[in-house]
Amino acid sequence: MFFEFGIKDFVDILLVAMILYYIYRLMRESRSLNVFIGILVFVIMWLFVSQIIEMRLLGSILDKLVSVGVIALIVLFQDEIRRFLYNVGAHRRMRAFVRLFTSKHDDEESKKALKEIIMPIVMASMNMSRGKVGALIVIERTMPLDEIAITGDLIDSSINQRLIENIFFKNSPLHDGAMIISKKRIRAAGCILPVSHDMDIPKELGLRHRAAMGVSQESDAVAVVVSEETGAISVAVNGQFNLRLSAEELESILTKVLD
Repeated sequence: MFFEFGIKDFVDILLVAMILYYIYRLMRESRSLNVFIGILVFVIMWLFVSQIIEMRLLGSILDKLVSVGVIALIVLFQDEIRRFLYNVGAHRRMRAFVRLFTSKHDDEESKKALKEIIMPIVMASMNMSRGKVGALIVIERTMPLDEIAITGDLIDSSINQRLIENIFFKNSPLHDGAMIISKKRIRAAGCILPVSHDMDIPKELGLRHRAAMGVSQESDAVAVVVSEETGAISVAVNGQFNLRLSAEELESILTKVLD
């Protein structure tokens, strides 16, 4: 028996596919892919039992589990759900849509302000790289880093190349922790970051790199790392590393992800 398939059905299937894809990406980035697969298998089994073969007793039990399971998933994955909603609001296409309603002058001012943030970080990173001074700079994007900032010493200063270099100077009491940049200002230094236990991180990368990866996995922040052993500059963003960067590459990546 054939059924009608219209444009509404196509849009319906497309939206469901997009939702499943974004949930898959969310779970993969949060290292919960096996949980996602398990949930998907359970939902397929529930639909098969209750809708296709219509087993009343087992179907009713699964119906109750699904109704309670939704609340349980919200409680278990509240941080991941919050990150997902932040990412939706901060998506590049969403921001491009908002820019349609802003003037060209405002856009030029925004680019100028962004360059004033990026260039001191780039220049300080290059100087520290030449001197093999270890550094870890975390730049907040849409997800607040309040809980991380309070683990260090609050500074609340404008972004300045000399200040960045002095904070990470080897004899400075704050050089071992991370610097947090928020709302175009240096908010705190000497902060403690969550460390990633990802086994795919190259073994030659040290604790600073693991901390940078950890904060990029648990938030949408950008982490700039200067290796104390090699002087190499790296950037961690969205759970991915960009290693051994030149000044031009560092500036390009920061401009792209912070724009």
